[in-house]
Amino acid sequence: MNETIIGIDLGTTNSEVAVARDGRVEVLEISNGSRLLPSMVGLADDGALLVGEAAWNQYRFYPERTVRSIKRRMGSDEKVVLGGQDYTPQEISALILKRLKAVAESHLGESVRKAVITVPAYFSDAQRQSTRDAGEIAGLEVPRIINEPTAAALAYESSSSGPKRILVYDLGGGTFDVSVVRLENDVVEVLASHGNNHLGGDDFDQKIVDHVLDHLKQEQDLDISASSQAMARILRAAESAKISLSDNPYAMLEEEYLMGQGGVPVHLSLELARDDYEAMIRPFVDETLQAAHTALEGAGIRVSQLDEILLVGGATRTPLIARHLESELGLRPRSDVDPELCVAAGAAIQAGVIAGGPTSSVLVDVTPYTFGTSALAEFKGEIYPYCYVPLIRRNSVIPTSKSEVFYTACDGQTTVEVMVYQGEDPDALNNTEIGRFLIEGLSDVPSGNPVITTFSLDLNGILHVTAKEKETGLARSITIDNAIARFEAAQMKQAVDRIGQLFEGKGMVEEERAQNRDYTQARALIEKAERLMDGAGEDDREDLVDLVEGLTDAMTSHDSAALQTASDELTDLIFYLES
Repeated sequence: MNETIIGIDLGTTNSEVAVARDGRVEVLEISNGSRLLPSMVGLADDGALLVGEAAWNQYRFYPERTVRSIKRRMGSDEKVVLGGQDYTPQEISALILKRLKAVAESHLGESVRKAVITVPAYFSDAQRQSTRDAGEIAGLEVPRIINEPTAAALAYESSSSGPKRILVYDLGGGTFDVSVVRLENDVVEVLASHGNNHLGGDDFDQKIVDHVLDHLKQEQDLDISASSQAMARILRAAESAKISLSDNPYAMLEEEYLMGQGGVPVHLSLELARDDYEAMIRPFVDETLQAAHTALEGAGIRVSQLDEILLVGGATRTPLIARHLESELGLRPRSDVDPELCVAAGAAIQAGVIAGGPTSSVLVDVTPYTFGTSALAEFKGEIYPYCYVPLIRRNSVIPTSKSEVFYTACDGQTTVEVMVYQGEDPDALNNTEIGRFLIEGLSDVPSGNPVITTFSLDLNGILHVTAKEKETGLARSITIDNAIARFEAAQMKQAVDRIGQLFEGKGMVEEERAQNRDYTQARALIEKAERLMDGAGEDDREDLVDLVEGLTDAMTSHDSAALQTASDELTDLIFYLES
């Protein structure tokens, strides 16, 4: 029996671990159904090590005890401080790798000694060596380090046929690179690469943070940049808003008790529109398009000779990126393998080849159709009421949910009919109508009243469509069964087995560790709250008592959801009282 070698995507924002066994590739579950491990390391109040989700949860309250985006420091001599000790980037990365190694061992039921680890194509030799060193520190022999675009191409190649020239556009949390790759006879050859090791989703987040700081300065004459805790909370809110704006036209940034000013608590409540967000990041996207042309020139490939564009990295979920790539290069990018998971999957394929085991294609559930609605817009030089507006694109991985904002066309328009179509034609009437419904009772206001329409497609091929008036929340919806034809029985069974294994892969050891860590943090919160009670006002003292009782009850009943909610609420109050 061949030794199992795992594949690891060591990312700036998130990391993943995958394994190829029995001809299938699995990206392993980390915890709570997620296959993404936040690339963060921290120390709890009691000195306990936090890696991943727990460190991410702690960051907004105790940034001084948490390290993030360590990948941007790989290859440098820069140290980070954690718990009063200096650590190299390799050591912090090794803690993340050790957690991924433990996840794989729990899933496989055997020890793991080797891993293929991916790096950006534009990583320097020093950065590559630092990554190898991190693996060794974590107790992993690294038989090969491969480029992220190569790994992604391996994952995509398993579902491709015939020779192809592809452009791999890889935009992650902290790094960007673009590679021109040739696929032929099971060989993945990188022809040219270009990129920027300090451009990614972190920079998108910072644009939102800067926007929030400007808002607070203008609206409340408040400068909070000196408060590390407040800045950490704003950064986390910015990250959440960025993710939300990938699928929705608006996002709210809300943080209560951000800090105190003259004894008065300062709250953040700010709506951000996707259009405004995209305007902020457009210079970054333009830079990546210039890099794409540089890579094509280096490969000696004309734009017209490209067969496909592949999207890699979580930041590519930003709709602006796909639109600009299609406009610039004339090809609609593919993303039918999860952009955040395909690098780990490709690393696992390469690991399987090194281990001498069989591998086959990565199986994913996708929609073979495009779903959308119609709107009044210009079409062939004239205003036309049935312009097709796709929301869920063909080959989107499911389940998926996409939203878009539409506006009433007339003053006093109180009714909107939402048409649901399946197809690709820009004229909605040339597509297949699969449903319609009315939303009535809209506000009697001038034209331009925003109505948010959401399409959600689940794993069973059931399409849910909702239209909601933004200002009032008035909503109507429709459910369309069997929007997708069922897969062949063998394909469906393989998909079910794979998903089942992903959910069953998490061992009880990790669950118990996570639960114990959560209980340790909860007890520390209770102790801190009890110390604050003597100096708190009557109302605040009552709130502290109530929240402590709620947290104690959640621990007693082993209700993890209630425990998380109670912990967050008590943390917010403690933060407010300590400000």
